[in-house]
Amino acid sequence: MGDVGEILMSVLSTIRVPKPGDRVHKDECALSFASPESEGGLYVCMNSFLGFGSQYVERHHARTGQRAYLHITRTRKAKKEDDNNSGSGHPPKKKPTRLAIGIEGGFDVELEQYEEDVKVVLLPERQEVTSEDLATMPDVVRERVSLSMAGIMAADSVSHALQVQQWDGEVRQESKHAADLKQLDNGLKIPPTGWRCEVCDLQENLWMNLTDGKVLCGRRYFDGTGGNNHALLHFQETGYPLAVKLGTITPDGADVYSYDEDDMVLDSKLAEHLSHFGIDMMTMEKTERTMTELEIAVNQRVGEWEVIQESGTTLRPLFGPGLTGMKNLGNSCYLNSVMQVLFTIPDFQNKYVANIDKIIDEAPSDPTQDFKTQVAKLGYGLLSGDYSKPALDLGDENGASEPRGDQIGIAPRMFKALVGRGHPEFSTNRQQDAQEFLLHFINMVERNCRSGSNPSEAFRFLVEDRIVCQQSQKAKYTQRVEYIVQLPVPMDQATNTEELQEAEQRREEGDSSAPTVRAQIPFTACMAALSEPEILTDFWSSAVQAKTAATKMTRFASFPDHLVIQIKKFTFGLDWVPKKLDVSIDVPDTLDLSALRATGQQPGEELLPEVAPPPLMTPDVEVKAPVLDDSTVSQLCEMGFPLEACRKAVYYTGNTGIDSAMNWIMGHMDDSDFSAPLVLPGGSSGPGSTPTESLSEEHLATIVSMGFSRDQATKALRATSNVLDRAVDWIFSHLDDLESMDVSEGGRSAAESEGGRDPPPGPRVRDGPGKYELFAFISHMGTSTMCGHYVCHIKKDQQWVIFNDQKESGC
Repeated sequence: MGDVGEILMSVLSTIRVPKPGDRVHKDECALSFASPESEGGLYVCMNSFLGFGSQYVERHHARTGQRAYLHITRTRKAKKEDDNNSGSGHPPKKKPTRLAIGIEGGFDVELEQYEEDVKVVLLPERQEVTSEDLATMPDVVRERVSLSMAGIMAADSVSHALQVQQWDGEVRQESKHAADLKQLDNGLKIPPTGWRCEVCDLQENLWMNLTDGKVLCGRRYFDGTGGNNHALLHFQETGYPLAVKLGTITPDGADVYSYDEDDMVLDSKLAEHLSHFGIDMMTMEKTERTMTELEIAVNQRVGEWEVIQESGTTLRPLFGPGLTGMKNLGNSCYLNSVMQVLFTIPDFQNKYVANIDKIIDEAPSDPTQDFKTQVAKLGYGLLSGDYSKPALDLGDENGASEPRGDQIGIAPRMFKALVGRGHPEFSTNRQQDAQEFLLHFINMVERNCRSGSNPSEAFRFLVEDRIVCQQSQKAKYTQRVEYIVQLPVPMDQATNTEELQEAEQRREEGDSSAPTVRAQIPFTACMAALSEPEILTDFWSSAVQAKTAATKMTRFASFPDHLVIQIKKFTFGLDWVPKKLDVSIDVPDTLDLSALRATGQQPGEELLPEVAPPPLMTPDVEVKAPVLDDSTVSQLCEMGFPLEACRKAVYYTGNTGIDSAMNWIMGHMDDSDFSAPLVLPGGSSGPGSTPTESLSEEHLATIVSMGFSRDQATKALRATSNVLDRAVDWIFSHLDDLESMDVSEGGRSAAESEGGRDPPPGPRVRDGPGKYELFAFISHMGTSTMCGHYVCHIKKDQQWVIFNDQKESGC
């Protein structure tokens, strides 16, 4: 071992011992999805602590000169036969008792048992050094190398830390009402059994209000079961905040819900509050499932195919290029579904996968933090087929390896960490909304593709809004960039109204056998709701210098290559709690939107003058800024709306009260600058404004990347106090003013220049005929975006393939 010892001595300065804070990538290759379990294992650089699969370690050595790598290989142990199993070779799984991940009693994190082999490998000779070999080497070599090996193996792996972090959905806070809850002395005593809703006689999902002892049924679930909302209605009428679920009371506690705080809570005085109505907590027994148990049951059912396809359909596992599964990293199904669909788009394939060698060659020293590298790595992992192979089941100690039903698949840990970094939602392990993640990812693509091709252009299109003042008949045209069409769901257009009414009546009468009836809404009705003129009752007309009625018509100014449609099934209930509409909509295989193309200004049509609404006048004419009704702003904020949106609602409705301000908010919630700072005409920009002389370079670069010149971007940002979203809207509504300015980035990318004319100013958008064929859709199962499960269907080679995290099946 003399030569090896000498080599180690010569490279000793490049062998480091991990310190607290060092990022150790010992579970995943920085450039591929190779791991210690992969063929060839994983090589961890003993200087940078980056991991590389066998196909990339030589490249890293050639690029950096690093020679010492810790080679980690893992082999899955054969399962031991369990006396209690069902003969399948798999031990029975313990049923979860807590709504938690990775916590005792919660959902298990699937951990395999491995045999691990660790040694140092020296490149380029690939000489191997084991712990036993180190014992014969000089003390200085043995000590440094041994400490580095031990430190790497003991360090928290970045991938492991980002995998399924412990999450406890049961953590409840003490209610703010518990300590001083006032209970009515009405002499009411609640019997230990035989409860019924006092309104509809339901005998399950009953809640007793802890203020007056009323026993009423709970909320109605999305499938029509659960209750008739009488406990909630009672709170709305009385304001009595706390209720306990009857049937869950035991000496250890009970389910307590605070309607005021809209959450399950703790009540440290629960025994005292129950005793007030004659209930001895110490003698009660559990007879109903707790809310935790109900949620666990829902979470265990989310993989049932009957929810998203006809029952009885035969599914067969698929493997090969473009059929690679993605492991669920703990509520990451929204990310998995979106990325599966995106990498069926040729633009994303050409940008990232076709150029992967060039991208890897140009990657920075730490490729784990490089957006382009990690997106290319993910795309290649999905499309190559390298990881789309059946996972082997080693069976018992004497059995042969057999393919399992699922895949090896890929675990997009580095990608998820990178795209979620710094984001208040996507950096967590909570369930998220797929549409919001798609827009977030497109925004990241925009920022990272300021030069070269931009695959998000495949979705980018222009929308034209035409507003006509009904008093003057003058029009106003504005354009904005969009990436998604959001279709409203007109519930009043259901084709099975009689069935719905009959089922509703039976439920209100307490008929527990009433069938679940889902509203059937024609897709054409959704399209009609999108294209129908909208009546604006409080429109400020610059032509008549007053508020008047106007009609607003929305049309496509361009048609993208690939159209993304979101059916807006999530809405707010009367209690401002987000809920999901339980509807059935048949989406057609083909769609022709050519009739919705914008026509622009019509011959002879007069335009509204470009004049901002005057500032609100106050008794003191010296005060230039408008005085907003703080109480109305506060009321709106308490409902959960952004502060700046509330200020704008009060300002643009002229301090005329909460009703008109609320109507303004409901009509502008989809505006791109809904929560942007209020910009006052001729005065201060309000909170969040920035000096015009210090414009954001990132904002400038983003607008330039869309096809505008730097001068145009500067003008737009200065006109909107450096607020990016508002600047983009401004620039589209002032295209005529910009025609005299240069377009530095080539203007529109479609072949729109005829006869040598210069392209018009504006974003780079493609424009097609507006005819589309359905090739993918993402489905959500569950009652809200914060729970449930996403899967996607993608048409590949004329057959539909279901992507359910790590499983791919043809149907």
